[in-house]
Amino acid sequence: MTSILKESLIAAIRVKEMILGDEQILNLTEEAAYRITDSLKKGHRVLFCGNGGSAADAQHLAAELSGRFYLERKALNAEAININIPFLTAVSNDYDFGYSYARYLEGAAAPGDVLVLLSTSGNSQNIVRAAEYAADNGIFIISLTGKTGGKLAGIADLPIKVPSEDTPRIQEAHMLLGHAICQMVEKQIFQE
Repeated sequence: MTSILKESLIAAIRVKEMILGDEQILNLTEEAAYRITDSLKKGHRVLFCGNGGSAADAQHLAAELSGRFYLERKALNAEAININIPFLTAVSNDYDFGYSYARYLEGAAAPGDVLVLLSTSGNSQNIVRAAEYAADNGIFIISLTGKTGGKLAGIADLPIKVPSEDTPRIQEAHMLLGHAICQMVEKQIFQE
């Protein structure tokens, strides 16, 4: 069993080393923080969403901004749109699951907001349709995906692609990048 742990740690370290050596990923991550900061400073909000483990990660990152991360400070206007289970199941039942997040955005998002989409494949239908809605309605799109970026890479304003095809390693990197973004946002809003 120790070998599984060691192999996982080695694989996780390799992905993080690839990120560390990729100036494009580093620059895009910093730009994501600036975009979120600018939107929040202008009275807009940041919305997160994903499916499965990425939905949990979306909730986690939204909570870091709306609650607190490192700093004792006022709450920021951040929300994971996948937390409203009655809404998602009703829309999935009445329309279809692929429309669920786009429908939520119709009522909850406005031009100037930022939408952060977490998807290891970048191809989940409900995530892609949310991106399409956002693109058509003045909502800035940041995507966190795996190596290829999937369909999201061609829609997102700021696609951040983790250089891996291994879902657990991609999700771990999403949390690392997401935490870095949260830290930068806090610093830019409350310490500058």
